[in-house]
Amino acid sequence: MEKQMNRRLRLGLIVTILAVVAVLATIGSLILIQQHYGFLERRVPPPTRPLPGDVEFFYVANAIISTINIALLAILIAIYGNIYVKTRSQFTIGLLIFAVVFLVRDLTSSPFVTAIYGFRAYGLGPFAFLPSLFELVALSILLYLSAKY
Repeated sequence: MEKQMNRRLRLGLIVTILAVVAVLATIGSLILIQQHYGFLERRVPPPTRPLPGDVEFFYVANAIISTINIALLAILIAIYGNIYVKTRSQFTIGLLIFAVVFLVRDLTSSPFVTAIYGFRAYGLGPFAFLPSLFELVALSILLYLSAKY
């Protein structure tokens, strides 16, 4: 009984923390939007010429890294599927869901997909590829650890 109560308390604490973080993020983003853009301002179209310091290398690197991430996720999904067939573990189902969600995220944010729909990134500098680079490192570690099974 006490163990179940501790589990409920822990779950309630996690949900409360996530709700507080979501509220703070919402307030922070609204303040940031108001400071930089204003709520009723019209969005400015992308520049026709390159911005100073906005190197094309960053966008090419992002395209390459995001494609590698998609391949790594496909491999991880295959490995986790194989592990699930062998073990029938709920944890492996969680890993499968995690990998599928990240695959959908990477597919929808791929520079190739965004270009097909007429969108392009600009003015991001190195922030164009750094998130994908960190994801590549994390996925490589997951693949290394998962390949042992």
